[in-house]
Amino acid sequence: MHPSDEDLVVRYVEHGDESAFRTLLDRHQERVFGYLLGMVRDREVANDLFQETFLKVISALSKKRGSYTVQGKFLGWVLRIARNAALDHLRARKKWRDVESVGDSEEVDYWSRIPDEAPSAEEEIHQTEMADLLQAGIAALPEEQREVLLLRHESEMTFREIADLTGCSINTALGRMRYALINLRRHLTSQQRKDLSEVVVAHE
Repeated sequence: MHPSDEDLVVRYVEHGDESAFRTLLDRHQERVFGYLLGMVRDREVANDLFQETFLKVISALSKKRGSYTVQGKFLGWVLRIARNAALDHLRARKKWRDVESVGDSEEVDYWSRIPDEAPSAEEEIHQTEMADLLQAGIAALPEEQREVLLLRHESEMTFREIADLTGCSINTALGRMRYALINLRRHLTSQQRKDLSEVVVAHE
């Protein structure tokens, strides 16, 4: 049986067990970093915010030694700290209301899956193109929709947890997810139609 997050936090806070914290970090770092990268769309900035987040986590836990009580899920608490760090950065850069499209910088390949067999060159090109379209579509979503999508798929949070984290009702969280998927589908469809029309024109 693997220890729960709560048990690991208690071991770290009450007994100074550094290995317990490393286990927590290993368990959740991919989700937290994926969320931050999706929010700020810059790997270097996301890495800085990731380190800032866990420094704040360590500082907060250190202050609780001798008086720690389990309150909610550890991941949800960490994501709340990460979200505040990301929003502070976006507001400082005046990007929270000004969504930019994805450029040529490194970006995450959302929900990619490693195939059982090596793809052909044509399949690799198609997969890369689809990944690029997906990334651009996510980046172009309204901020609230993009955040719910990232929290749901990168961090696998429930809609109740997302609602609590973002300070909205569960119906609002569900609605943002629904419109995010609709807008993402429209983006992918419009881009594929555009590519097809360009191919047709090229062969006329």
